[in-house]
Amino acid sequence: MAQTRFAPDRGLTRRMVVTMFLLGLLYVIFVAVLVASGVRAVLVLLIAGGFLLTQYFMSDRLALFAMHGRVVTPQEAPELHGMVDRLCALADMPKPRVAIADSDVPNAFATGRNRKNSVVCVTTGLLRRLDAGELEGVLAHEMSHVAHRDVAVMTIASFLGVVAGLMTRVALYGGLGGRGRDDRGGLPIGMIILLVSALVYGLGFLLTRALSRYRELAADRAGALLTQRPSVLAGALVKISGEMARIPTRDLREAEPFNAFFLVPALSGKAGLSALFATHPPLERRLEQLGRISAQLGRGG
Repeated sequence: MAQTRFAPDRGLTRRMVVTMFLLGLLYVIFVAVLVASGVRAVLVLLIAGGFLLTQYFMSDRLALFAMHGRVVTPQEAPELHGMVDRLCALADMPKPRVAIADSDVPNAFATGRNRKNSVVCVTTGLLRRLDAGELEGVLAHEMSHVAHRDVAVMTIASFLGVVAGLMTRVALYGGLGGRGRDDRGGLPIGMIILLVSALVYGLGFLLTRALSRYRELAADRAGALLTQRPSVLAGALVKISGEMARIPTRDLREAEPFNAFFLVPALSGKAGLSALFATHPPLERRLEQLGRISAQLGRGG
């Protein structure tokens, strides 16, 4: 597989591998419990597998549809295409499709299962608020997601959560809670399924959220090193976060389900326990990292 000039991130690769291993282990344990309980989980697994395949192969189309985005040509958005062309030349990677989403929420995202089937999308709100340098920094961040293939990894990592979530709903609404007991007269089979499914879902959720936060830091770092302008990306993050406070709460709540895709979350929780459930690291941590990179580049010069 051809490499790009985006800075390699062994920490990201290591976390991806460890997270996938732990999720796989949870999946094996989960299926073993279902089989031992005598549950016919084939239908649930098939449904979840269908969701995974659909999301994996159509993630770009689904994301654009959900965000009201459309692919634009170089004639329609020459400056935007010019920036992407320059970054692709710097990174030595195939050019993704370029899209614009009609939304006043200032944000950007990248999706797609690989470098040849990817799309980078910016909102009209972002285009109105950022200058050329800041926009290029944001695009470099998003394209690093594509280069590191972490979009595909996050899609696969979500599979276990889908399975566990479906099984939880089956146990809750399918009437399994009162059906039968184990051989020792213990908890009903449905209750066992509910408890195990909820536990697996919770652990899988925390693992994928931790990976999501790190991949955002990795994308900040890779994008800043590619452009050699970490302070510009830092400025863009500060500006976007500030402008987000001016967007009506209703619009932010509509965009909130897509937080995992976004450069900056539409709505973010307060510090504390909610940080465990966050898709992104705190802005302060991102700025601190970019500040360190800026100092390193200054010393190197």
